[in-house]
Amino acid sequence: MQLREFLPKVINGDFIDALHKARSLDKLKEQNQQEQQQLKQERMHLHARLEALQAECQREKEEKLVLMEKLWESREQLQQQAEFCTSLGAASCTLLWSTSRREEAVRDMLADGKLEPFLSVAGQTLESFVKSLDEEEKPQQQNYSSHEHQFVLALAGVITNLAAVTSGRDFISSSAHILLDTLMQLLSLMKPGVFPKLKVLMVMALYNVSISVKGLTYISESPALLPLICTLLEDRDSEVCLQALRLFQSLLVEGEVVTHLTPELLHALPVARIHQLTASRHPTLSHTAQETLEDLERLKGTHSLATEKEQ
Repeated sequence: MQLREFLPKVINGDFIDALHKARSLDKLKEQNQQEQQQLKQERMHLHARLEALQAECQREKEEKLVLMEKLWESREQLQQQAEFCTSLGAASCTLLWSTSRREEAVRDMLADGKLEPFLSVAGQTLESFVKSLDEEEKPQQQNYSSHEHQFVLALAGVITNLAAVTSGRDFISSSAHILLDTLMQLLSLMKPGVFPKLKVLMVMALYNVSISVKGLTYISESPALLPLICTLLEDRDSEVCLQALRLFQSLLVEGEVVTHLTPELLHALPVARIHQLTASRHPTLSHTAQETLEDLERLKGTHSLATEKEQ
């Protein structure tokens, strides 16, 4: 009885609350220990994954280095093969260029039936080359002695020689219109002073084609022809200007073509530039420019007479 009376005085509410808190802390401590154990296991798991990923990354780096080495070797081999093919193409086309000067050789090419695909490939090759020319490079700094330049130069030379022979000219005039369009397009893309030898050959090819009435009719119907001739006459190379004048003179020969182009010719042609060319130190260019001016004077007189009759 005395204990019952005395115990509540000793064990009060604060003591009981503290006891409950102690029990709660024990439970919390146990939970923390469990969480720490779980985190430890997760850390070990992540560490194991990290080591596996690092090992895989290292393996991939080593594989990448091996592949890069193989890639460089392949590029070097490809470059060597490309240089060999370009050298072989330049040599082959140079021989073909020389051979195509003979009329019998051109007839043999036509008889083989392989001329059309050849002209198609030649046009595509010239187009690819011209569009890849470095426009930022100054013309005087360009090197035209490489195998690639010799290759495209020989291709253009073969086309020019084919068009110089009657049978080849007739074939190009009737079956190679895409090639003619490509030549005119590429000539308009090439800046003044850039690869003049190639320009000369391509303009000569157009001039040779223009000897055929069918060929002249086709190229004269192109709206790009007169602007092209005007652009070529502004070139700093005298041979380019000479071939441009010869091509223009071909337009003046055919009556129907002249009748169709007369108004545009009289307005678009840079007569002042042709006057400048008459003073050129290149005797053939000077003479051709003078002949062109005389042809234009006759054309103007004929046009004026025809206009008066119509009125």
